Amino acid sequence: MITTRNDYLARSCCGKHGHIHNMTPLSEEDSKKLFFNRIFGSKDACPSELSKASSEILKKCDGMPLAIITMASMLACQQTRLEEQWEYIQNSLATKFSTNSNYEDMMYILDLSYKNLPRHLKACFLYLGSYPEDHEIDRVELVRRWVAEGFVSDSSGQDIWDVAESYFNELVNRSMIQPIYDDFVLRTISGCRVHDMLLELIVRRCKEDNFLSLVSDKQAMVEVQEKVIRRLNVVGLQGTKDDKVAVNTVGNVAWIRSLAILGELNWIPSLLEFKFLRVLSLHVSYRHDGAIDLTVINQLSQLRYLMVEGDCRNIMLPFQIQGLRLLETFDFSRTFNYSSISLEIVDAPHLSHLIMPWGTRLPDWIGKMKSLRTLRGFSLPVDSLESIIGLGELTALSELHLVYPNGRAGLVLKATWMTALSSSLDKLCNNLKQLVLGPHGQVALRADALSLLSPRFGNLEMLDLQLGHTFSRVPRWIGHLRNLHNLRLGAKQLLQADVDMIGTRLPSLVDLSLRIPRVLTENITVKGSTGFPALKRFIFDCDGISFLTFEEGAMPKLQVLELYSNTKELNKVAPSGLQHLPKLVKFTTNEACYSCKWRRRTKPTDGTLIRTTVFQEPADAVPTRRTFTHDALGRKILRPIEEEDYSSEED
Repeated sequence: MITTRNDYLARSCCGKHGHIHNMTPLSEEDSKKLFFNRIFGSKDACPSELSKASSEILKKCDGMPLAIITMASMLACQQTRLEEQWEYIQNSLATKFSTNSNYEDMMYILDLSYKNLPRHLKACFLYLGSYPEDHEIDRVELVRRWVAEGFVSDSSGQDIWDVAESYFNELVNRSMIQPIYDDFVLRTISGCRVHDMLLELIVRRCKEDNFLSLVSDKQAMVEVQEKVIRRLNVVGLQGTKDDKVAVNTVGNVAWIRSLAILGELNWIPSLLEFKFLRVLSLHVSYRHDGAIDLTVINQLSQLRYLMVEGDCRNIMLPFQIQGLRLLETFDFSRTFNYSSISLEIVDAPHLSHLIMPWGTRLPDWIGKMKSLRTLRGFSLPVDSLESIIGLGELTALSELHLVYPNGRAGLVLKATWMTALSSSLDKLCNNLKQLVLGPHGQVALRADALSLLSPRFGNLEMLDLQLGHTFSRVPRWIGHLRNLHNLRLGAKQLLQADVDMIGTRLPSLVDLSLRIPRVLTENITVKGSTGFPALKRFIFDCDGISFLTFEEGAMPKLQVLELYSNTKELNKVAPSGLQHLPKLVKFTTNEACYSCKWRRRTKPTDGTLIRTTVFQEPADAVPTRRTFTHDALGRKILRPIEEEDYSSEED
């Protein structure tokens, strides 16, 4: 299927037996519903004094959904809903719309929304022009680049990174960007897209204001000649030497503050010419053996953001990065063949985010990076305590994602090593929000030493100790993490008291994953009085799923239930009480269990029909009756799952 606004293109693409479907505008009733729901939460909640102005505004939108939602989002963000403000917008549309085409009318509405943005959001919005059409823009990358560019102000005394996140959320609320959800159940936003018409507006504005230059073809190269450019983005010049030409056509690269190259990179100019560079972002790939020389980055004293993505076999870095006193982000997380390179970073007092490929050895100097907020990808060395102890010095850390080394080394860790790790983690309790510890490979590691951790992680929102960590049982200190949203845990046994503790003492928990490698020793009942008031997803990997019972009132907001076990267990008896889960929209059973290694050698059997019989009756009893799924060999679906199934549920 091809979508286009160009009628000639549609006819050209349409085959002899094809069909061109012309989208019809929304009806007046549907237009009102979309408009008023966005502003007031209900189509019947519009105040009478705004009725006339709203009718005129809707008339100008002419049933175009993008125009309606853009105008509604703009009006919804007004601090007050005065009749004069609405009439002003109505009159602005009336004077402009009298002689224009629908396309120009739409662009005017979008431009009006841009003009109505607060000053602090305009630069952030135009910066989206750095990315090509239909590109999925990573949220974390975007906000870090905003900070590096100086678009985010911390004058209010708030944390600058929190302010940057609020800017992103405000653009989402104004419908200026389309959020991309990496998890429809938890509604977590991983990034965004820009509607093609809004991108046209951005590109037009960027040219008028000389805000940034996007070079994606030879025509664009001509346009940047002799211009004073502060932000240069080279996109999609793949398989040619045009990337070299593109930068060479710029009159004076010394003025450039931001350089981003997306695509196949054959060459970059000498970075010494970029005296005032603040942002360097390279999304690279190769078809030749040339090298990308970054050894001179120590002389870029203004550099705040460095991100490299791609194959790093031919990327040259200095052995020691020093003198970059303004550096905030060093991100090599999406590179290959880099973890073996020895690197030292010194004299970087503002470095907040250090992200490396998984398995990069944690360096002994890590304790000196006291401003770090994000530390990801490093492997904990088993032959050094200095780096483990150094972790305890990083008291500003908000996100800590580490792995253990794979192979036999991970199985012979000494008690002193585990004690040092526990002690260091204990010192991070004030600011830490995410803690992930897992193996770099398929190594099982006893984690009882971590049971001695202090329960003072008052701000912890995500805890993942699931893969490679087998507690004797659920540690009691977890019950003190009252702000926990996401818990992934592995334990040798699960008792009723453990379930009761998690359900009653973790009121904010929305995502729970438990992996139990043994058959349960007692029946487990999720009681109506046990709690789990906010839980939306429950993943249970155990040989005893038939021991599980849900009472009436249990997990009142649960939307997704995933059960993993061996084939014999899945063909036995289904958990009891599925009919007591009123919000359940997806129920999955699968024999691909990860708790025990031997199960990976178990061949699937012809248990599909048995399992269908075992699980169909309880699945039929689920109030929503939306989705019922077996593994890849045997699926039975009551109704296809849709994004709306999640988004429409009560938060």
